Amino acid sequence: MEMSPFRQVTTEETRSRKTRRAWKLKLNITWHAIKKAVSYNVKKRLHLHLHLSCARSMRRLSTNQTHQELAVKPHQASKPKQKARNPSKTLASLLHVPYTALDFVDRGDHMTPTLSPKQSISAVWKEIHGSSNWETLLDPFHPSLRREILKYGEFAQGTYDAFDFDPLSDFCGSCRYNRRKFFETLGLTKHGYKVKKYIYALSHVDVPEWLKRSYATWSKDSNWMGYVAVSRREESQRIGRRDIMVAWRGTVSPSEWFKDLTTSLEHIDNTNVKVQEGFLSVYKSKDELTRYNKLSASEQVMQEVMRLVNFYRGKGEEVSLTVTGHSLGGALALLNAYEAATAIPDLFVSVISFGAPRVGNIAFKEKLNELGVKTLRVVVKQDIVPKLPGLLNKMLNKFHGLTGKLNWVYRHVGTQLKLDAFMSPYLKPESDLSGSHNLELYLHLIDGFFSKKSKYRWNARRDLALVNKGSDMLIEDLKIPEFWYQFPYKGLVLNQYGRWVKPGRLPEDIPSPLSIDTPPKHGRQS
Repeated sequence: MEMSPFRQVTTEETRSRKTRRAWKLKLNITWHAIKKAVSYNVKKRLHLHLHLSCARSMRRLSTNQTHQELAVKPHQASKPKQKARNPSKTLASLLHVPYTALDFVDRGDHMTPTLSPKQSISAVWKEIHGSSNWETLLDPFHPSLRREILKYGEFAQGTYDAFDFDPLSDFCGSCRYNRRKFFETLGLTKHGYKVKKYIYALSHVDVPEWLKRSYATWSKDSNWMGYVAVSRREESQRIGRRDIMVAWRGTVSPSEWFKDLTTSLEHIDNTNVKVQEGFLSVYKSKDELTRYNKLSASEQVMQEVMRLVNFYRGKGEEVSLTVTGHSLGGALALLNAYEAATAIPDLFVSVISFGAPRVGNIAFKEKLNELGVKTLRVVVKQDIVPKLPGLLNKMLNKFHGLTGKLNWVYRHVGTQLKLDAFMSPYLKPESDLSGSHNLELYLHLIDGFFSKKSKYRWNARRDLALVNKGSDMLIEDLKIPEFWYQFPYKGLVLNQYGRWVKPGRLPEDIPSPLSIDTPPKHGRQS
């Protein structure tokens, strides 16, 4: 039966009214949900005003969860807790928004500290440093281990922040600051250590091109390569022993040294132990005619380490040696640990390296294990440097039964903590070779890692802006400048006569063997 025009119009109007009512209902529901979320979020922010920062970009959390992590004994593998059901979600969680650009604008409000409160590890420090090869501490990631790794990572980062990379500087290749104000200038006094000695290496041996200089006035031959520090009394009580720490400087970009990297192995002693020739040259080379390298880097660091070990053991203290470094610095850290464990009986030696390449053959690995050196290698999946040298090693390792004892095959040492850059929601998805090797990126991922199956830790504390200090890895939505860590006006200053000039260094900051080897007053050390 044909429908009348009047009835047809009525039906269309009815459908239109129903559609409008449906949309009105949906909008009302959505509006009420948003209103409720906003209202709840505002109330929560007011309640936790003195405890939280950036709450609009994080999931709702309690005050206790923000300021402390549950104390877990290192030998107990903790299980992740089930997520609590929260009927009232914040607007940020509804919209799936992480940190935003607004979170990096200082409005004078109280912000969450970038460090968690330190807990005493005096009773379990050996487990934290690998006495059981970190079997139950990496997945899930133990909070005390995370804090210790970040501490040593910041010590390694300090070697970059203080190094004079400027090719126009008269002091290119040196440390910008003297050892007595090194930690204070870099904001590292919070860790409770004191710098005792600087380490120098020759610049005309088989090292990357960027390390070589011929026109710097302070030295034509040497580069500052790191430092030796020791824990102060209060920190020593917290960590359960007197910790001697050596931090080795590495390279910023893999492309800077990969082109100069030779892959030949060389004997380190009279055994079948072999290590990469270039690394050994940096560590062992010396020249009697130079000012800073009459002794090799090896001799400099071992003299100081042995002096400190004897001094503190003479006072009846338990002593450890922790060696850290990034990239090339991680390779030098292994050579340093090998020598120290060989030369000093019953010394607990551990290595915490970041983005380090392979260093030696299977005999080198076995000897380190025999000496009891505990090595934790932190690597990022997207970083190519840990795959070097010996690009064929991964394939050869699959045939371990045939190639396991071949002395020309490179082997990694120790326990690996592997991180994935895609785990972080704050990093650009595209791969960046140099950015993936950046130490600040490593520290960002360590701070956010909880377990292999978990997403980035939502209550991570380390400042996100640090990632872009020397890279362009953060997502553009955060509006953090790329490569922002640099001196104002590229180091030029306006003098009293109105001229822009390069500032001279204070006498105390000019590299000098006298300034780094002066014995402490009255024989006191801490």
